[in-house]
Amino acid sequence: MTKIIAYLGPEGTYSEVATLYYSRLLKEIHNIESELIPIPSISQTLHALAQGKADIAVVPIENTIEGTVAITLDTLWQLDGLYIRKGLTIPIIHNLLSRGRSLKGIKTIYSHPQALAQCQKWLEKNLPQARLIPTNSTTEALHHLNQEPTSGAISSSRAAQLYDLPIKAKNINDYPDNCTRFWVVDRIGKTRGNHVSVGFAFEANIPGVLVKPLEIFAQKQINLTKIESRPTKRCLGEYLFFLDLQGDSEGKPIQEALKELEKVTKTVKILGSYDVEKVDLNQLYSERS
Repeated sequence: MTKIIAYLGPEGTYSEVATLYYSRLLKEIHNIESELIPIPSISQTLHALAQGKADIAVVPIENTIEGTVAITLDTLWQLDGLYIRKGLTIPIIHNLLSRGRSLKGIKTIYSHPQALAQCQKWLEKNLPQARLIPTNSTTEALHHLNQEPTSGAISSSRAAQLYDLPIKAKNINDYPDNCTRFWVVDRIGKTRGNHVSVGFAFEANIPGVLVKPLEIFAQKQINLTKIESRPTKRCLGEYLFFLDLQGDSEGKPIQEALKELEKVTKTVKILGSYDVEKVDLNQLYSERS
């Protein structure tokens, strides 16, 4: 059996790293082979899964520096029949790639908006003159570097090796403990995990409307690890809410809380029950070498 896994490409992205790790788990635990398919954007990656063009999708959801990846939440809310199966936390180490002779000669820098933001202080200090150009991924614009010696890109050391590009500066993150959590999403999902992600909407946003759902979880002593609001995109000032819960998804407290949540909201969507695992990059790369 072979599973097609869609991820935010091209090759060399941190999404690919998470995908490589998950494909290894499929092989080791279930003896399932994987075919990895790079997709140009996060939204298209999830749509490929929803349309049956892939069996699994791997997408970023949260970074320790820049927070939630909003397009992931928005797309999962819009699409039906998709469920988070696993969370993978990947250490992020950004590098500046360029064919230029020196840092001073670099006038343009390409990368994903999250990567640019995660290196903002370093860029302001070392390359204040450079123009920052956002791209769909950390590797999308690497082909520019071969034709533009005054350009650079923020990407991974794996990308530098894959595309044979020099690293001009290593580990340029503004904060050392930079990690991104990825969600492994499929069309089946799991019934059990130590994390649950849920989205919900109200009939109308009126004063105190959010208090009732929060009281439900507080009374049952369920830990909320994150709460996020996103615009409904229908009307200014109208919002959806997303919660991450910690605890046994099949346990009585969470099951009862989710039932009560349905009574005080208009719409509830369970995005998935899953476990979260931290990936050891040194182990992953050594096993692939």
